[in-house]
Amino acid sequence: MNTEISTVWDKMQKMVNDFIILLPNLVLALIVFAIFFFIARAIKGVVRNLTRDRRQARNLGMVLGRLAQGTTILAGLFISLSVVIPSLKASDLVQLLGISGVAIGFAFRDILQNFLAGILILLTEPFQIDDQIVFKDFEGTVEQIQTRATTIRTYDGRRIVIPNSELFTNSVIVNTAFENRRLQYDVGIGYGDDINEAKRLILEAVNHTDGVLENPAADALVVELADSTVNIRARWWVQPPRRADVLDLQDRVLINIKNKLTANGIDLPFPTQQILFHDQTEATDGDRTRQREGWPAGKGEVPQPRTISNALSKLKFQVNGSEAGKAKQTTTDQDN
Repeated sequence: MNTEISTVWDKMQKMVNDFIILLPNLVLALIVFAIFFFIARAIKGVVRNLTRDRRQARNLGMVLGRLAQGTTILAGLFISLSVVIPSLKASDLVQLLGISGVAIGFAFRDILQNFLAGILILLTEPFQIDDQIVFKDFEGTVEQIQTRATTIRTYDGRRIVIPNSELFTNSVIVNTAFENRRLQYDVGIGYGDDINEAKRLILEAVNHTDGVLENPAADALVVELADSTVNIRARWWVQPPRRADVLDLQDRVLINIKNKLTANGIDLPFPTQQILFHDQTEATDGDRTRQREGWPAGKGEVPQPRTISNALSKLKFQVNGSEAGKAKQTTTDQDN
């Protein structure tokens, strides 16, 4: 029993002695780590200050500042470990970092993919903060571009969070990428109207709308001969291309076009359809010799088509004959 107690006591004394010997290294390691920590904070502040004036670069500066801070702290940690454990070589640290990096890469693949995509978006700047973009079924104003995702505010007051990897690998429409934007709308006029006159009136209505740019000039083009209308496409340019401004200006342009055309006698017809009566009644149902519809060509004599006018004439004759018969019967009854 005394031997076991003596052994434990010797081990405890050895641990205390080793700690006392290691204590200066621990203090030095803490000092080194604290120095690197404050250096990392200073580097982060410098990077953020360099990009403070630019709105888009501000997010990039924050990301780069955090990366620089993390890298500096990691380097300080490795140096501190080398001070505490002199036998720990730099090659061992690099090997440990490589194995850990592979493991972390597999575990957080999607997060790292979004992170790298966010860095590339911030560097290439396909769109900027406050730009209005369209991505798949989502449309709105860019609020933030973070390292993991980009947030947009829809026009009806909702927030959409989109992973950066999807934004980077798919098509994105940037409505506010340029100062000017062209709008268009198809106006249908009647086939009996003068096309050139209608185009002149449309251009006059567009050009007299406040907010439409004179250069580039507006134009009107015939784009389709539809079933019941001749479609003329009116195109005009606006500035700036913000959503609210675009809708307000389009509203005024269309009102002016409609009033101008109707005031000058240009027809804006509704869609029309031609209805053909089915050439099949109870009397001809199933009788291929009297039924015209669906008659195969080259299979004997094809029945002649029946016109609506002939059918109405026969109906009128039947009605008149029936009324005459009733009148004659009434006269006969009265005579009797």
